[in-house]
Amino acid sequence: MAELDDATVDDVRGWIAAAERVTVLTGAGISTDSGIPDFRGPNGVWTKDPEAEKAATIQHYLADPDVRRRAWQTRLASPAWAARPNLGHVAIVDIERAGRLQAVVTQNVDGLHQVAGNDADRVVEVHGTIWFSRCWECRDRRPMADTLARVRDGEADPTCLVCGGILKSDTISFGQSLVPAVIDLALQASASCDLLLAVGSTLSVYPAANCVPTAAAAGARVVIVNAGATEMDTRADAVLRGQISELLPALVDGLD
Repeated sequence: MAELDDATVDDVRGWIAAAERVTVLTGAGISTDSGIPDFRGPNGVWTKDPEAEKAATIQHYLADPDVRRRAWQTRLASPAWAARPNLGHVAIVDIERAGRLQAVVTQNVDGLHQVAGNDADRVVEVHGTIWFSRCWECRDRRPMADTLARVRDGEADPTCLVCGGILKSDTISFGQSLVPAVIDLALQASASCDLLLAVGSTLSVYPAANCVPTAAAAGARVVIVNAGATEMDTRADAVLRGQISELLPALVDGLD
């Protein structure tokens, strides 16, 4: 594991320039500079308000109308609706434009990779997206903006327009099963890359964290970029710690 210094940045820049199939794994840390707080960091949503975590737990959400009503008000006020991609997101677009990006596997639900300019077909959203609502019963899916409009009009806990079932954000809550096909795509992108760039994740949430050992086992170089230590640092070829919106642009500087 390399320490952060100018030589390490130069080495990683060279690895990216030489790579043909880069897979980028992103977590909440890449979006904090866009004004979207993480969940468990010092200023995280759940750190400041532990009760808010109930809304992200499927058992509480389905069983308690009060939890759902609070969740809908929280969604209305989310900073994600006005968030814009930062230079970290743009750097990943630069990798794609250089013809080196295989996939972006993201634990985030904010859609900022697509807004920044990444091809939506290359973005694997392992935890879903906030931009749609979905019925828990019949699986009807609609733009979140339409559902939030109903909340603004006075429906504190809107129900499905098709079957009357419970609506939630089309994201994966705690206790909710992941989509196997999506996880397969994420692991396939990791197994077939020649460089895995893990950005803004503590690499402690599975199965997304399995992308790191999967890539390493297949012979890919692994680079971790994060503000703090991660659970996979010892498995990386290089670890860069610092502000992601500054580090990532430096790593793709001059890429063509």
